Amino acid sequence: MGPWRPRLVATDLDGTLLSSAGVVSPRTRAALEACWAAGIPVVGVTGRGPRLLESVREAMGGRGVAVLAQGGFVVDLDSDEVLRTVALPREEATAAIAAIEAVAGELVLAVEDAADQAQRGALPPLRVQHGFGWPYPEPADLLHRDQVLPAGPVLKVFLRSATLDEDALLALARRVVDPAQGELTHAGLGFIELLPPGITKATGLAVALERWGVDLADVLVFGDMPNDLPMIGAVSAAGGRAVAVANAHPAVRAAASGRTSGHDADGVARYLEALLGLTVGDQRG
Repeated sequence: MGPWRPRLVATDLDGTLLSSAGVVSPRTRAALEACWAAGIPVVGVTGRGPRLLESVREAMGGRGVAVLAQGGFVVDLDSDEVLRTVALPREEATAAIAAIEAVAGELVLAVEDAADQAQRGALPPLRVQHGFGWPYPEPADLLHRDQVLPAGPVLKVFLRSATLDEDALLALARRVVDPAQGELTHAGLGFIELLPPGITKATGLAVALERWGVDLADVLVFGDMPNDLPMIGAVSAAGGRAVAVANAHPAVRAAASGRTSGHDADGVARYLEALLGLTVGDQRG
């Protein structure tokens, strides 16, 4: 048998594929293009929501399948067909928030509205409570706490504590929110995310794999934060290969069998070059 070779590459974006400036470097772009040329599709798997679809499209070169919103929104970039969109009812979101605040204290919220998710041209701005400190320069409505949750379902809820970091808040939240009520994770941004039950990067990736007709055992996955752990675990358990970038969260480094350089050192590109024998990039870098 020859050396293992993936039939599909799945990669997180922020902190993994993208540099600190939020862009795909020329070396990384060349490696992704080489994968496509070799018949290996590349799937971007990100926490970014549908409001940021165009930035995901640009990162992925405008082709293939993209998994957004931690798995809750999956789209074929070639046809613009929405393959999956899942929302959390307002009542369930409200109950989960109350349960978390009962053990963690008062939280500050932001909400990605699920309204018209299939109609991307009509997406509402992010709903952000005053004081949240949203880290990205994108359209947002600054609202009072009682106005943050919309009348209908939500794609996800962001929860920030003034006293707890994201790891501590996530640990507390998972004690009181049953997975059947909502999925919880974080992406290393200082807050946690509440998602519909069963929504993870692993279940979102499964939609993309079905589209391509690829098994988990044939997937090479890259990641850096706890929100990547479900897909890293699924790929590893099936016999595929999971790789952590050097700047990854300790839990990701522990879960992934492979290592590569950090996201600002073209870690994904370096790994692909070595594994697939690609002659792209500046090999001195």
